[in-house]
Amino acid sequence: MSRSEDAVVPPSEQDARLVPSAVVLWLGALLGLLCGWWTAIVCGGVAAVVAAAVLVCGRRALSARWKAGAVALLVAAFVVACPMALRFGDAEHHPMRDAAARSAGVALRVTIAERPRPVRSAGYAGQRAGARSVVFAADVDQAIVDGRDSGSGGRVVVIGSFDSWAALLPGQEVTLTGSLAPPRGHDLTVAAVLVRGPPAEAGQAPWWQRGAETLRAGLRKACAVLDEEPAGLVPGLVTGDTAGLPERVRTEFTDAGMSHLTAVSGSNLAIACGAVLILLRMCRLGPRFSAIAAGFALAGFVLLAGPEPSVLRAGAMGAVGLLALALGRKRSALPALATTVCVLITADPAMAVDLGFALSVAATAGLVLLAPRWSAALVRRGVPPGFADGIAVPLAAFVVTAPVLAGMVGTVSAVSVLANVLAAPVVAPATVFGVLATLVAAVWPWGGEALVRLAGPEADWLITVARHGAAVPDAMVPWPSGWWGGLLAVVVLVTIVLAFRRRGLRLLLAVALACVLLVVVTPRVVAPAWPPTGWAMAACDVGQGDAVVLGTAEPGRAVVVDTGPEPGPVDRCLDALGVDRVPLVVLSHLHADHIGGLASVFEGRSVGAVAIGPGRSPPWAWRQVAETAAKHGVPLLDLATGQRLDWPGLTLDVIGPRFVPARPRAEPDGTGINNTSLVVRAATAAGTVLLTGDVEVAAQGDLLAGGADLHADVLKVPHHGSRYSIPRFLAETGARVAMVSVGAGNTYGHPNKSTVDELTAMGALVGRTDTDGDLAVVADRAGPALVRRGQETSGRRR
Repeated sequence: MSRSEDAVVPPSEQDARLVPSAVVLWLGALLGLLCGWWTAIVCGGVAAVVAAAVLVCGRRALSARWKAGAVALLVAAFVVACPMALRFGDAEHHPMRDAAARSAGVALRVTIAERPRPVRSAGYAGQRAGARSVVFAADVDQAIVDGRDSGSGGRVVVIGSFDSWAALLPGQEVTLTGSLAPPRGHDLTVAAVLVRGPPAEAGQAPWWQRGAETLRAGLRKACAVLDEEPAGLVPGLVTGDTAGLPERVRTEFTDAGMSHLTAVSGSNLAIACGAVLILLRMCRLGPRFSAIAAGFALAGFVLLAGPEPSVLRAGAMGAVGLLALALGRKRSALPALATTVCVLITADPAMAVDLGFALSVAATAGLVLLAPRWSAALVRRGVPPGFADGIAVPLAAFVVTAPVLAGMVGTVSAVSVLANVLAAPVVAPATVFGVLATLVAAVWPWGGEALVRLAGPEADWLITVARHGAAVPDAMVPWPSGWWGGLLAVVVLVTIVLAFRRRGLRLLLAVALACVLLVVVTPRVVAPAWPPTGWAMAACDVGQGDAVVLGTAEPGRAVVVDTGPEPGPVDRCLDALGVDRVPLVVLSHLHADHIGGLASVFEGRSVGAVAIGPGRSPPWAWRQVAETAAKHGVPLLDLATGQRLDWPGLTLDVIGPRFVPARPRAEPDGTGINNTSLVVRAATAAGTVLLTGDVEVAAQGDLLAGGADLHADVLKVPHHGSRYSIPRFLAETGARVAMVSVGAGNTYGHPNKSTVDELTAMGALVGRTDTDGDLAVVADRAGPALVRRGQETSGRRR
């Protein structure tokens, strides 16, 4: 028998005595949080009856080992029914719950429980795209609600501005004022606090937290020697610090199924501890001493990353393997995992409803139970051991976590396994170099920068893998959400795994997959010829936002009008169109869904200038655009009604807005800013195009009253096809083609059915980016023709 086979412990030989206790604790906490404290008592009572029956009825048949397991189940039942249920009841009836329901004002003295995490808003209707707030948990020391003392105790979630609150550290005591809001989700949080102003009377953090922050700051400073994207990724790989990670990279890692690499997980800890183990074993030290030393390294890593629940969870799961190694027993991994689940759920029952906790447990179980067996099977078939592990580990992690993700998120990554296999070889060296740079940079900056440079190529490779994985058509496959979606994913995966065990079923599965590739994938990837020859205009599928590209007579040169809500999509669209020179970027107005992707237009392209209209609201957006233009050394131009711009094969005439108030009203839905949108009439090789930004009823009425020439062959429908369009305005265009730039599944009801029906009734061919993907207009004998990316034939209207 080979060493690989010796290392495998069959599931039948795994010690599963503590698994029922872990299941009862998890299930009891889940029911208590979702359904009320009394359901935890019921769950604990049922488990206690079962455990007692097993002990009484099986006192002679059961071995001592399994009797111990029944006793552990009885203890778990008591924990669920008594102390855990009491915690749920206290949280449900906390005084601040009622105050949060009426949005009461509050002044709190709190102790920070975790590092503030940056959050990015969707950036619609006047919100800043990528503008960051922070969110963190805090324990209440004293609460003054509506001027009355409400005592102490309970945990709140605090939401504050990034600039004022991001520098706080766990263990600090601060005073804050704000308004209460009901907590989101089902956990032990008693309220959310929307903070007004900066923290007051801030105390000093413990020395170990200050030391850890010094190390993290040293790493961030050392990473400045890298380009922007890898400089933001390396701290994420090492300490989970994603504050500097560009939004484009964040999105691509999520779409490629690699987002776990940008947060501290069990794999990060395993790499750091594994490096310590290898070093100590090279020094010929014993396995138990090495495991204990690696345990100290694990504790230091957890301290460095911070005491967030995700980090503590990852640390506990990472300790499972070290405990198994210290005990010298392969079969100890499963009871160690079950013990970890019991301890974590008892200490923090809110983990029972945490997606990250479920993924961590599932992934660790997969690595313990499946990966070694699959790796050994590959070795028996001639695959080298290192490559076998590289295939088995991500595959096992995917198989056990996919049902959880499918049920909770409603999507499945079609490229996750391949992307993680390609990423696996560089994750370890990038993490090790990053950890070393963290330790060195604080005392020797030059040495830290040198180590960061060693991690740079690995970070570049990870970004490349994620970018190409996210660019695969339908990389994220929609899936039914909820419990039924998770169960369906389990059935599908079990069927596939069983099919691979039988030769006949393997053949049947291969035929089925081939049919899927031919029927589903081929029309989306092979059939389309993109871009179509002679395209004059394209509407990029950038989600809920606008990005239009107007071609000139010179190949590779085009004007871009609006850039979508985030970096990435517009860049991929321009790459597909072969655009490498952009003489002008026109921003119709300063809402985030039109300017969010501006920075990515500059990636790999020469840009002549950025132009905006007369609107300067919201102020943050104006500053962001100005900063981006200045960063890349291009001028910022003002466009006014009546101006004309010419390039070979393209002319732009600015025909609106006709009236701009000095200070547009800040309506919650952004109407005032929408009506400051530039309205441009473009003459292209395929006919005239009317670009309308997000103009609504008032601005459309001004254009009609002012006698503007609205006639066009192609209409970019205002405001993503919202209902706020005047039928006469649409009819005046006489457009043969109407293009709606809109995001799939948006919550705004765009496009509105009445608007689409109006366009269809006037004889226009309607194209939508949410259902058709990228759209292009080409010249036809009878006028403009619409080409939808991903369809075998062009949709044409004579």
